[in-house]
Amino acid sequence: MVQVRHEVGPRWVLHVDLDQFIAAVEVLRRPELEGLPVVVGGRGDPTERGVVSTASYAAREYGVGSGMPLRVALRKIPDAIFLPVDGPAYDAASAEVMATLRSLTWGGVPVLLEVLGWDEAFLGPGADHGELGDAAEFAEVVRAEVLEATRLHCSVGIGDNKLRAKIATEFGKPRGSYQLTKDNWTEVMGERPTNALWGIGNKTAKKLTALGIDTVTQLGRADVDILAAELGPTIGPWLGRLGRGVASATVDPTPWVPRAHGREQTFQEDLTDWADVEQAVRDLTTRVREDILREGRPAVRVGIKVRFKPFFTVTRSLTLPGESTDEQELADAAVSLLDRVEKDRPVCLLGVRLEMAEVGGGGGPRAASTTTG
Repeated sequence: MVQVRHEVGPRWVLHVDLDQFIAAVEVLRRPELEGLPVVVGGRGDPTERGVVSTASYAAREYGVGSGMPLRVALRKIPDAIFLPVDGPAYDAASAEVMATLRSLTWGGVPVLLEVLGWDEAFLGPGADHGELGDAAEFAEVVRAEVLEATRLHCSVGIGDNKLRAKIATEFGKPRGSYQLTKDNWTEVMGERPTNALWGIGNKTAKKLTALGIDTVTQLGRADVDILAAELGPTIGPWLGRLGRGVASATVDPTPWVPRAHGREQTFQEDLTDWADVEQAVRDLTTRVREDILREGRPAVRVGIKVRFKPFFTVTRSLTLPGESTDEQELADAAVSLLDRVEKDRPVCLLGVRLEMAEVGGGGGPRAASTTTG
């Protein structure tokens, strides 16, 4: 007789997000910074060009946030502590957190872990699990285990799918947890603006507003045919599902493989000579080539980003005739893209991106990127 296993209780997904991760790592190294306004970005010099990578909660109270120019952050908090970005330190701390999460068991079996980045991951019960118990109680176990192993605090979102778990985390921050399911979705999210949804940015929100859709409830009730006609046959219906809180609950533990590598450089003095611009593109390409060589995968596509003064950005890309790791060929391809850019303004930032050949039939959806300068 074949035994059929039934799920015990509801299906849960947890979203684990480290609180002020980069700033928290810096405070661990320098405990005297605890509770102070700490801003991490660029080379740590707020008089230089650069952007904020993260800010401590104390700094956020003054309106400082990720992506803000360092000079603006300095004006908001003249006495803040500014620190340079230290990627290797954050890599090491992240690896320790993810190893801790992977070591957990839930319902008597090892958890499934889907890493989203340095400081966040989805966590779900493994196959053939037993009784899961109270998800909120397990969320507290997760927080306690991470804190004990790494001395880092995290917040945990609890949901019946990934979308709800991800959004729930914001309600749990800092150092807490929150539960968002179909039962309280409308109550919690209904009257919030559409850009409160994971996956909807300000641009899309403006397009929805033009259609008379301002809130999550309005989006969930919108005519799917109108959404498809106005926003695309794939994107439109997907947005409607977001409004209803519908999403996958499958946690995929497959290790992430980067699809591309990229590097950017912010120049402290604008480049006005295009010979200098071309040389900078070649130098960046050489550095990105070293990144893909470490992956052992050739490039198949090249892209550049050019940011002009004052803060006007264009991107260009091309597909290579074949796979390549040749330094000269890759640099020539990147430089050739400058011919598709208007050369009428000073350049304050350049970026080069190399998309790599797929591994085993497909790579991950994100590109690894490093910002310098």
